[in-house]
Amino acid sequence: KLEAFDRLLTIMDELRENCPWDKKQTLDSLRYLTIEETYELSDAIIEGDLEEIKKELGDLMLHLAFYSRIGSEKAVFHIGDVINGVCDKLIVRHPHIYDDVEANDEKTVKENWEKIKLKEKGNTSVLGGVPKSLPALVKSMRIQEKARGAGFDWDHKDQVWEKVQEELEEFKEASTEDRREDEFGDLLFSLINYARFVDINPEDALERTNKKFIRRFQYMEEASKRDGKSLSEMSLGEMDEYWERGKQLVD
Repeated sequence: KLEAFDRLLTIMDELRENCPWDKKQTLDSLRYLTIEETYELSDAIIEGDLEEIKKELGDLMLHLAFYSRIGSEKAVFHIGDVINGVCDKLIVRHPHIYDDVEANDEKTVKENWEKIKLKEKGNTSVLGGVPKSLPALVKSMRIQEKARGAGFDWDHKDQVWEKVQEELEEFKEASTEDRREDEFGDLLFSLINYARFVDINPEDALERTNKKFIRRFQYMEEASKRDGKSLSEMSLGEMDEYWERGKQLVD
C-alpha cells in the first residue's frame, strides 16, 4: 500500500514538473474538476459498480495529491501535513476510542462529534460548519443532522409525517407566487426530514428516480421510432402506452 502511494506521489511530481497541462493547473482550476469527479464517484456508488468505484476513487486520490503538491510549492502544507491533520482530527473526535469518554450508541457518537467540532472551529452555531455551496437538498440533510446532534429534533416519525401533511396543506392554500415558493420549500424540507426518520437518503432516492425516468423515456423514444412514429406527433395517450410498456421492460 505504501509503495502504491509513493508511486502516485512520484508520478504527480513528474507530471507537475514536466507536463505542460499539469504545470498550468492551480487550486482554482482544479476545483470544478474535483466536483465533477465527486459526482462521477456518486454515480458509480448508486449503480453499485465496484470496478467503477475503484476507478473514481483513484481519480479523486489524484486530485488530493495534486492539491497537496500545490500546497507544498506554496510552502504552506504538504501531503504529510494533510494526512497527519486528518489523523489528529479523528483521534480528537473519537474520545470514546482514544480517551475515557463513554459512547455506546451512534447517537451519542454523533452528538460528541458535533460538540467537539464546534469547539475546534470556534463556531457560534452548530450550523456554521455547513458549506454554503452545497446543493440545496444535501444542505437540508446536513442542517437537519446537525440540529439533531444538538438535541433539536422530533421524537418519532409520526410527528414528522404530520408536519409533512401540514406543509402540504399550506402549499395548496398559498395564493401568491412568492408564497407558493416558500411553502414548497417548507414541504420539501419536511419530506427530507421524514426521509431521515425512515432511513432513506433523499438524494439517492431522487437520483434513482431520475435514472428510472431516463430509462423509460429513452425506451419510449426508441420503441416509437422503430414503429415509425415521432413523439412530437403523438398524443399523450399514445405516448403513455409506450411508457407503460417501458415500465415492464426496462425497470
